[in-house]
Amino acid sequence: MTWTLDNLDLVVELTLSHIRLSVVPIVVSFLIAVPLGWVANRNRNLRAITISASSLLYTIPSLPLFVILPYILGTRVLSEINVLVALTIYGVAVMVRSAADALSSVDEPTRQAATAMGYSAWSRFWTVELPLAGPVLLAGLRVVSVSTIALVSVGAIIGSRNLGYLFLNGRQRDNLEQILVGIVASILIALLFDLILVMVGRILMPWHKTSRARTPSPALNAVRMKVGS
Repeated sequence: MTWTLDNLDLVVELTLSHIRLSVVPIVVSFLIAVPLGWVANRNRNLRAITISASSLLYTIPSLPLFVILPYILGTRVLSEINVLVALTIYGVAVMVRSAADALSSVDEPTRQAATAMGYSAWSRFWTVELPLAGPVLLAGLRVVSVSTIALVSVGAIIGSRNLGYLFLNGRQRDNLEQILVGIVASILIALLFDLILVMVGRILMPWHKTSRARTPSPALNAVRMKVGS
């Protein structure tokens, strides 16, 4: 514990930087992936193209992507923008399939009932489809959160200040404690993010807690009540 106590300020600094570099790609990739998931469900051809394209994005090796992005974006090699863009690309690649599956999980009778009530495609999406797809979307977002937090560390290779620095520097100095501190801190961040997402999900989707008891969501109840009236 000697190294940890002597370098506690550095560990805190790198941890906060790691969190900051993780939050932006997670949020942005979600905002991009949901509309793409909606587009993917318009027809089979669009779905095949969208899902295939996202799968191809995820096959790009992380280190070459971090290295080549400055030439594509015209940014400095050490700019954090490169890391944020790369992590967003990977986040979108993972989240698009989850978004498409989530929105396709909304059964067709519910969609038809909402349309019969006079909902436009846009209002139906916001008030019916999105709430019902919420649990599956949340599950996908949790996966994106974990993968993003893990990938942030790779950015240290190109000079990004995050917990990955502890892995590199610890390996160069043959300091096992330094490496373990980086691993533990990364795991704690992943657990914290996952806990926050679960709590946000419970707040925004209180009906999901009763889904095991086969209780319909408020959105579905609203559709059925209005159709029956």
